[in-house]
Amino acid sequence: MLIQKVRFERSPKLHAMMTEAPYPVNARVVVQGKRGPEVATVRDEAEPMPGDGRYGMILGAASEADLDRWAELGREAEDLKWLLRARARARGLPVKIVAAEFTLDGSLLTVSYSAEERIELGALIQDLRGHTRARINFAAVGPREQAMMLGTLGACGRENCSSHHLQDFAPVSIRMARDQQLPLNPEKLSGPCGRLLCCLQFEHTQYLDLLKDVPRKNARVCHDSSGACGKVVKLHPLEGTVDVLTDAGMMQGVPASELRVLKGEPAPGQQKNRPRD
Repeated sequence: MLIQKVRFERSPKLHAMMTEAPYPVNARVVVQGKRGPEVATVRDEAEPMPGDGRYGMILGAASEADLDRWAELGREAEDLKWLLRARARARGLPVKIVAAEFTLDGSLLTVSYSAEERIELGALIQDLRGHTRARINFAAVGPREQAMMLGTLGACGRENCSSHHLQDFAPVSIRMARDQQLPLNPEKLSGPCGRLLCCLQFEHTQYLDLLKDVPRKNARVCHDSSGACGKVVKLHPLEGTVDVLTDAGMMQGVPASELRVLKGEPAPGQQKNRPRD
């Protein structure tokens, strides 16, 4: 038995599935997952199956009939999504209907929604009963999951990371922005989902390594060559330099390697847990 990773339509996350025979990368296949049979796309080469773990199963290559049926169900689910949005608005329910998806056999309809508070969904379920015989499952999703499912452009002008390649939502903190010397402007640090940008974590480890050789902000330092002393007011970790306000009132950009931290101040590499702001 082999393992091959597949991707579903509304998420970049790769799911390992068991298969008896390998399928070409980008092949459309029918898989048996937690919700039931669905169409997915093969995204990786087959590998020997590890001895442990629980996996879904690739049932076979998706036929033209499967793909036609999948497209038809997609259109039907889209119509039901807009129906639910209209009914929720008419009922004054504070809920956002994000997406609706059928399984390939049409037996299950999963409705993804978000709400700021707990709401009663019984009325919406009854609205659906008159339009589908499928079992109905409402699944609450958070802001980042919404951005993943709906897709949007990030501040960089490219598709947002959550819908393009992220496999997990790792914690992102304001400390990461401080370590990268970014202005603490919520509008510039927040993604389309309204949460801190996921990309803040991508280079954080690299910035921590660079900061080991840079005096912390407000440290008292002296320049060995000129003998000028002063206070560090700004860090440039990528350049390996800092801006020093000298005791004479001059602002100087100086390579961190040419600076000596005065006694009583932490030396570069010794302030890993000290604030950088």
